[in-house]
Amino acid sequence: MTGFVEQGSSQTHGGTRILHFLVRLPAPMETVWPAVATAEGLAAWWTGPAELEPRLGGAVVLPGLGPGQITAWDVDRIAEYTLERDGRVRFHLERDGDDGAVLRFTHEHEGEGETEPAWRARFERLLETLGPAL
Repeated sequence: MTGFVEQGSSQTHGGTRILHFLVRLPAPMETVWPAVATAEGLAAWWTGPAELEPRLGGAVVLPGLGPGQITAWDVDRIAEYTLERDGRVRFHLERDGDDGAVLRFTHEHEGEGETEPAWRARFERLLETLGPAL
């Protein structure tokens, strides 16, 4: 099984922009979870949190994106970070067969902010990061 980033989509509702991606990962959820829910995992492919309290209501501080709070947390499935300057970032994992996972990603923010190509490049790095673990 090889991973790939499916086409992302972008919607705008008023001043709010919502990016969605579906990423098929060739690794079980238990392997992917640390990549989206720990400081070390996020640093390997996206940004290294200055602070990350892994629990609902915990603090999170992402360099360049600012402080925020963990607004959804379901261990091994959902990590959602709501940031003061960059909106809401949500990682939702689902099983994909016996050895794979699907990441349903949402980034909701005001104004221009992040782009589909920027997130696509990040997800390609995530796939590369997970590759050696397989």
